[in-house]
Amino acid sequence: MSSVLTNSDGAPTTPTPSSPVAQFFIPATASLQERRPRTLKQGDTFAVFDHNGDALSGPGSPEGLFHRDTRYLSHLSLTINGKRPMLLSSTLRDDNATLTCDLTNPDLFDDKGKLILAHDLIHLRRTRFLWNTNCFERLTVKNYDEQPQQARIEIGFGADFADLFEIRGTVRARKGRSLPAVIQKDGILLSYFGLDERKRSTRLSFDPAPDTLASDLAVFNLCLAPHETRSLFIEVGCDQAEAREPKHLSFFLALRDARRALRASSSRAASIATSNEIFNEVARRSVSDLYMLMTETPEGPYPYAGIPWFSTVFGRDALITALETLWLDPQIARGVLGHLAANQATEFNPASDAEPGKILHEVRYGEMAELGEVPFRRYYGSIDSTPMFVMLAGEYLKRTADLATVETILPNLEAALTWIDEHGDRDGDGFVEYGRLTEEGLINQAWKDSHDSVFHADGALAKGPIAIAEVQAYVYGAWQAAAEIFRSLGRPERAAKFLARAEGLRRAFDMSFFDEELGTYVLALDGDKRPCRVRSSNAGHALFTGIAYPERVAVVARTLMAASSFCGWGVRTIPTTEPRYNPMSYHNGSIWPHDNAMIASGLARYGHRAEAARIFEGLFAASTYIDLRRLPELFCGMSRQRAQGPTFYPVACSPQAWAAAAPLSLLQSCLGLEFDPRAGQISFKQPRLPSFLNEVILRNLQMGGGSADVVIARSGRHLVIDAIGHQGEITVLTTA
Repeated sequence: MSSVLTNSDGAPTTPTPSSPVAQFFIPATASLQERRPRTLKQGDTFAVFDHNGDALSGPGSPEGLFHRDTRYLSHLSLTINGKRPMLLSSTLRDDNATLTCDLTNPDLFDDKGKLILAHDLIHLRRTRFLWNTNCFERLTVKNYDEQPQQARIEIGFGADFADLFEIRGTVRARKGRSLPAVIQKDGILLSYFGLDERKRSTRLSFDPAPDTLASDLAVFNLCLAPHETRSLFIEVGCDQAEAREPKHLSFFLALRDARRALRASSSRAASIATSNEIFNEVARRSVSDLYMLMTETPEGPYPYAGIPWFSTVFGRDALITALETLWLDPQIARGVLGHLAANQATEFNPASDAEPGKILHEVRYGEMAELGEVPFRRYYGSIDSTPMFVMLAGEYLKRTADLATVETILPNLEAALTWIDEHGDRDGDGFVEYGRLTEEGLINQAWKDSHDSVFHADGALAKGPIAIAEVQAYVYGAWQAAAEIFRSLGRPERAAKFLARAEGLRRAFDMSFFDEELGTYVLALDGDKRPCRVRSSNAGHALFTGIAYPERVAVVARTLMAASSFCGWGVRTIPTTEPRYNPMSYHNGSIWPHDNAMIASGLARYGHRAEAARIFEGLFAASTYIDLRRLPELFCGMSRQRAQGPTFYPVACSPQAWAAAAPLSLLQSCLGLEFDPRAGQISFKQPRLPSFLNEVILRNLQMGGGSADVVIARSGRHLVIDAIGHQGEITVLTTA
C-alpha cells in the first residue's frame, strides 16, 4: 500500500498547494469505525454508505459512489417529512450482492408541536447494488397505519468529482470546473470538466418522475392508503451516455445479471463447512468478499486490494491473495499472473520507479494520476512484487501442472529474474535492496511502507538502499520456483543453477540476518550494511518461503509467539520490546491478518502447527467481535483481554483482499493441505484442527479436471480424514 510520502530525511512532508506531489497518507480525520460503513463493489466501481444507506461526506470521509478513483456521487440523503428516518437494520447479503436498509419514521410533529405521525408507522426499505458502472436502488415505502398517510420523500444528492487522493488528504493547487446541472423530466445530469481535459458525468434517473426536481434535490409526495406500498426506482450512472427506460425493469434485469455473475465466479471455489457456525459465517464472508473484490481483466480475474482506499490493481496484494487462495481457486492466481505479466515494466522511468522486468505496484486512473500530481498512474515502487511474481508462477505450476499457462508468461518470468540480478541487487552483494529513484517515490517499498517502518535498535530510521529481511526470503522462493519451472520445461541444467543460487542466498541470509541475541532475523540491512537489530513479524516470512535453516526455526517461533509479540489476537508487526512500538500505528505494533496468515504458513511448513493453530484461534476470536465477521486490513495491537474484543484501527480498509483470504490460508496451514496433480494426490500432512473446530468438510477441491470432497473430523485425540466423494482419478492421503 502507499501510505506516507516522506522527505529525504524520512520525515513526513507537509502537503502544500505548491507541492508537486503531496502526502499519500490515509487521513485520520474521521474514523470508519464510528460509522461502520456498508460497502459495495463491482468491476471498477465501488460505493461506501452509512447504515441508513446515505452518503454524508465530510473531511476525510470516503462515503459516496466511486468509479476509477473519482467520486461520482458525494452526497445522498433520504428524509421523510423533513426528518431522517430511524434505522431498523442494515445488512449485506451473504454474497455481497445487495445492501438492504430497513428504516422507519420517527415521531413527526407540526409547527405547534402536535404529534401528527407516530413513530414506526411508515416502513422504508432501500435495496441497492452495483452493476456495470451504475448504482441501482429500489425504495419501497409502506404505510402500516389504519389511516391514509402523506409521506414527503426527499432525496438530496451531490457530486463533487473529487479525486480519491484529494479525499485522502492531498491538497491541490488547482482543480477543474463544475458544469451547470442539466435537469430533465425524470433525471438530472451533473458534470465536471477536469484539468486533464476529460468530462466526467453523473446521471441520476428516477422512476416515477419526482414531483419536484432541483439541482440537488428530488421530492416525491406520496399519498399512501392503509397498508399500501409504493416503490421508487433510482439509478446513478457514472459516465452513462443516456438514461435507460423504464427504470423498474432495468433494476430487476441488472439485479439478475449481477447475482448471476457473482455465482458464476464464486462457483469455482472450494466450499467450507465446519462444526462451528460462527466460523462458517467467517468463511462465507471471506469468500464473498474475495469475489466481490475480484475484477475481470482481459487476462482473467484479479482481486483489487481493498475498499475504500485501494480499490484498484496492486501487485503485492494480489500476489499474496493468490498465494493464500491457491488451494481454493487456482484461477485467481492464473488471472493475477496474466495481468501482471501484461503490465510488466519494459523500460526505465524514474518517475514511476520503473525498470525493465519489474512488476507493478499500483495503478490509478483518476485526474491527479493522469496529470502526474501523484506518481501512481502506473507505479512500480515495490521491491517484493517481482520475486513474488516468480514465486506465484512456481506455486501455480505445482498446484495445477498447467505448464501451458506458465509457458505463455515465460518471457515475463525471464525478465523478472533478470531484474532481480541487474536492478534488484544494487550493489552486487547478493541481497536485493530498494531505494526510490526520485524524491516523489515511496521511501519504503516493502509491504510495511510507512515512512518509519524500518529502523535501528535505538529507533533511528534506516537510510537506504535497504535490504529488508522478507524480500531476501522471496528471492529465495523465486529461485526455487524458477528451478521448478525449468525442470518442468525439460531444462535441468538451468534448474540446477537456480537451486544453487537459492542455496547460496540461504547461507548468506543466515550469516547476515540471523541474530543469536535477538533470537530471530534482523529487520533489515541499511545502506551501510548495518543490521537493523529489531525483532519484527518480518522474520516469519523467512519461514514462509523456506529460506530459514531448520535449526533456526524453533527459536524464531518462540520469539514470534512470545507475549511481547503475540498479543492474543495475532503476531504484532513490531513487539513491545522495540523502541518504535505503538499498537495504534499502521506498521509498528498493529495486527495484520495477511501477515499472520503468512507467518502461520511458515510455521506449519516446519511442522509447528500448534503455533499456527494459536494464530488461527486468535484471528478467529477477533472476527467474532467484528461487524459482518469481516477481518479488516489491520487492527490495533493491544493485548487481548478476557471478555473483550480487539481494538480497531480507525481507517482500516474493509473488505481487504489479503485479509479476507487470511482465514482460508490459516485453515490450509493447519490442515497441511497439499496438491500433487501429476500424481493425482491430495494430501493432509500432519493435520491439526484448532480448538474451535471439531469437523471440517471441504467440497469441490479441484485438481487436474477432477474434484474431491473431504471430511476432517476429530475423534478423541486424533483426526480422521475421509474422502466422501470425488470426480476423476484423485487419491486422498494423510501423513502423521
